[in-house]
Amino acid sequence: MPWPVLVFDIESIPDVAGLRALRNAPADATDAQVYAQWAQERKDNGQSDFMPHYLQRVLVISCVFRNAEGLRVHSFVDRDNASEGKVIQSFFSAVDKHVPQLVSWNGGGFDLPVLNYRGLRHGINADRFWCMGEGGGPDDREFKWNNYIGRYHMRHLDLMDLMAMYQPRANAPLDALAKLCGFPGKLGMDGSQVYSAFLDGKLEDIRRYCETDVLNTYLLYCRFQKMRCGFTEAEYAQEIEFVKHTLGELSHAEPHWREYLEAWK
Repeated sequence: MPWPVLVFDIESIPDVAGLRALRNAPADATDAQVYAQWAQERKDNGQSDFMPHYLQRVLVISCVFRNAEGLRVHSFVDRDNASEGKVIQSFFSAVDKHVPQLVSWNGGGFDLPVLNYRGLRHGINADRFWCMGEGGGPDDREFKWNNYIGRYHMRHLDLMDLMAMYQPRANAPLDALAKLCGFPGKLGMDGSQVYSAFLDGKLEDIRRYCETDVLNTYLLYCRFQKMRCGFTEAEYAQEIEFVKHTLGELSHAEPHWREYLEAWK
């Protein structure tokens, strides 16, 4: 199994400031009014009230980082409501530093397009992520045939997309697959509740929810490695026990991991 691996998941909320600017909303209109008017117009036209990718403001990026030294769970969080660019830059700087295999569940369909649009808006740098082998150096040539951009490359593995054999009608939700494989699945909330939780000031709850989601993705990735013989049965069992041990250590400071382990039983 190649090291290092960085599994990631994002949580985002509507970019009402961006929506306000694009719609030339009156200055005396509240954010709630601007958003509600847009949502009502969408409803009247039979459309979803799900914001387009470029109007998804990144709130949390949670990561499971696994290398030969161990496993870490870390989140980049916009805690002051003004650091979206810094959060996105921190994520891509980690990619530049470690050059990991990126793993996601629907990352090609949602997470990465959101990060790309919002990163473009904030002027972030993502040198390694965008490398496609055009530079000519020995490191660059490797990226010509296996880069983060190519849908059929493994440097970014969108596990859902691969499991569906790149057929959108065969896509499956992370929560369902995690539970079917014996893992806890979602805890605390789901994606549809993130914005209301944000408005209620529950940023840490959102961060914890995102971390459990990304841990579910890592466990499914381990299951996938066993399926493709990247892990033997013994190695898979050892990795699962290692994850449980790591979460047990983390649970002393973070009670959501205690809840996660209880649900796993």
